[in-house]
Amino acid sequence: MTQTPQRIVIAGGPGSGKSTLLQALADAGEVCYEECSRLLIREQLAIDGALVPWADLRAFAQECGKRMRKQLADSVRHERCFFDRGLPDLVGYLTHGGHSAPDEWREVSGAYATTVFFAPPWHEIYVNDTGRPQTFAEASELSIHIRRAYEGYRFRLVELIKSDVAERRRQVLDYLSTHQNEVNRG
Repeated sequence: MTQTPQRIVIAGGPGSGKSTLLQALADAGEVCYEECSRLLIREQLAIDGALVPWADLRAFAQECGKRMRKQLADSVRHERCFFDRGLPDLVGYLTHGGHSAPDEWREVSGAYATTVFFAPPWHEIYVNDTGRPQTFAEASELSIHIRRAYEGYRFRLVELIKSDVAERRRQVLDYLSTHQNEVNRG
């Protein structure tokens, strides 16, 4: 009997430590997929492009959605892997911006594990950069929309502790080892 791959999402608002945690998981030998939105923003800034969320949120989300679906398709090769954001993150961004998400994203999101690790807003580590122009207050408000999107899609959220990255990585890996049967959709 083949076991269903574990496709685990690390979600949350901007600047909450998701990418740092994913890098720590990758350093520990886990398969991790980079955040599509940050990559797309870097690409667009390098060419002075307009496909950034503050210029055209809907088109930006559509492109990120395509890239996330490619990541999901690629992930079938792995027994377990981690994603820096999932499609419901994009849903949160869109609803925050007053837009709706494509209906098919709900079905596609069913490929992710039921359990999602959620990084809450964390003022002490929040940093602005060219790809993250939001204030901390704006990032916190966005985080609320992202949380609601995951809850609306019926995911189980495990809130990440506000601690150093080694402790966060330990929290994730310990949770996965003690809750194996609850992680994937049944």
